[in-house]
Amino acid sequence: MDKRLTFNEDAENYDKWRPGYCDELFKDILEYAQVGQGKKVIEIGIGTGQATKPFLDKNCELTAVELGKDLAEYSKLKFQEYKNFTMHHSAFEDFSCQKDSIDLIYSATAFHWIPKEKGYPKVLELLKPGGTLALFWNRPFVSRDNDELHQKIQRIYQKYRPSNTKIIEMDKDRYNNRLKTIQSYGFKDTVCKLYHLKRIFSAADYISLLNTYSDHRSLPCDIKKCLEYEIREAIIDSGDKLNVFDTIDLYLSRK
Repeated sequence: MDKRLTFNEDAENYDKWRPGYCDELFKDILEYAQVGQGKKVIEIGIGTGQATKPFLDKNCELTAVELGKDLAEYSKLKFQEYKNFTMHHSAFEDFSCQKDSIDLIYSATAFHWIPKEKGYPKVLELLKPGGTLALFWNRPFVSRDNDELHQKIQRIYQKYRPSNTKIIEMDKDRYNNRLKTIQSYGFKDTVCKLYHLKRIFSAADYISLLNTYSDHRSLPCDIKKCLEYEIREAIIDSGDKLNVFDTIDLYLSRK
């Protein structure tokens, strides 16, 4: 199965547990893009709409493009009261509209699923001259390196899903490389901004969150079951509370 479609399997759980985004982020996008009444906006990969309402509330004409059929139906129903909302069920690569016609194209923790050699040129083609591309990702980190529960969970992951890749919370190389990639496709006035949030989970809630991630859902059933059991028990043994620290990286640029 295409990993992108794993999100489509349980839209309600995805909507409940995936994080939203801070008001400051939306304020920065809206100020940079200068969009409002009647401006044309495309959201790539709406999911269940964690990043949609602030733009609809500005009376933009928003078209959401979503690959997952169930997610598309979920968000269509969720935002049915908005007359300025249109849902388009397809991959962004297959979506078509008039060239040079869009004021803002944005994507929340989804654009990495599109091959960059297809995604960036298409965005550039659809945007008006001076139009804005806004890309942002939420990257959650479980507690801190000196946290005993964090270390225990990392050992559990290494047991069931070994990896030599170390995830870096403040990954400056990652941010700079993404900026360079955006610029390499002809975008200008690029800006990167970071935002930080904190969430607290019980063991049961954290397992529900894990089941919104494609790499977790695609694990073999026996491994997934054991991994979840040990993580659940570790959190319960630590007072049934787990801190998750979110870093959101936002990239703004113009055509």
